[in-house]
Amino acid sequence: MTVRVSLGDRSYDIRIENGALDRAGDLLADYAARGRFIVITDKNIVPNQLYRLETSLTAAGIASAVEVLPPGESTKSWTMLEKLTDALLNYGVERGDTIIALGGGVIGDLVGFAASILKRGCRFVQVPTTLLSQVDSSVGGKTAINSKAGKNLIGAFYQPVHVLIDPTTLDSLPPRELRAGYAEVIKYGLIDDAAFFGWCEANGGRLLAGDPEARTHAITASVGAKARIVGEDERETSGRRALLNLGHTFGHALEAETGFSDRLLHGEAVAAGMALAFRFSTKLGLCSAEDSARVTAHIAATGLPSTLQRAGIEASGAKLVAHMLHDKKMAGGRLPFLLARGIGQTFLDKTVDLALVERFLDEERG
Repeated sequence: MTVRVSLGDRSYDIRIENGALDRAGDLLADYAARGRFIVITDKNIVPNQLYRLETSLTAAGIASAVEVLPPGESTKSWTMLEKLTDALLNYGVERGDTIIALGGGVIGDLVGFAASILKRGCRFVQVPTTLLSQVDSSVGGKTAINSKAGKNLIGAFYQPVHVLIDPTTLDSLPPRELRAGYAEVIKYGLIDDAAFFGWCEANGGRLLAGDPEARTHAITASVGAKARIVGEDERETSGRRALLNLGHTFGHALEAETGFSDRLLHGEAVAAGMALAFRFSTKLGLCSAEDSARVTAHIAATGLPSTLQRAGIEASGAKLVAHMLHDKKMAGGRLPFLLARGIGQTFLDKTVDLALVERFLDEERG
């Protein structure tokens, strides 16, 4: 299956194929003809996926260099960005070479940002190996690192030249990581596709249990939705792409409260954030209690946190709102919120009173 991201002369394909990693040498051969491959990954990827990629490249007669970074959210930092760019320069990287980001969202975000600034722009390919990165972060060109002030505050819009998705890489993914990625799948149904959310309610358990058909369908539907939205609004200028941030305003505050650590994975924070966004919408009289209850119930049924308590958050509403004030989407002293009139009816509201958010969060704490 191939999905096209239509962005004029920066358009690219997303190829979704079981076993694609074992054919990467053939599938990416055109890029090797223009230069070398430099593979950036993390040590969690080495035992399973790196070997498959290297074997494929070698079989195709393609030489490659490999740089292995530490895993985890802390890798998206100034320190690791400097280490990575220095390593790439030591390899003698040229603009005609291709940098391959092999890993999850952390590797994709960091490598994409490094590619955007190295020699004023080097070509890179996303080879995502987690569900979250396959359905969301590898597509659309958002690249970034974190800072002390917050998540993804330093970055650039920089599109890959290709995205190669092999759903079989999910076979070795820990269950917690798989569930965290599934949160982003749910998101596409909640944004503007109620029928897809219904599919998730009926088939999410199959996907998480490893059913290949359910897994491939979810990935294809998700990247198709994201490709369409990115093609309409690449840099969030019209507000259309902002819909992809459903659950992220609440979620990033929860991540900040837990120090962007493994205490709360990004997808877990987004899951809790989406449930909060729907319940907040119900409190504002926008969304039916039935719809917000469905969202909360499905998130909880998959083992994802749907409440502050389940997310391990004890902070006050005031403290969580203080985290939100560092959100990169702040404009004119206002923070846009993604709210909902129902499942599949998400919209952007730039008039939300943060005092109401604070009181709502205190109520959610019980």
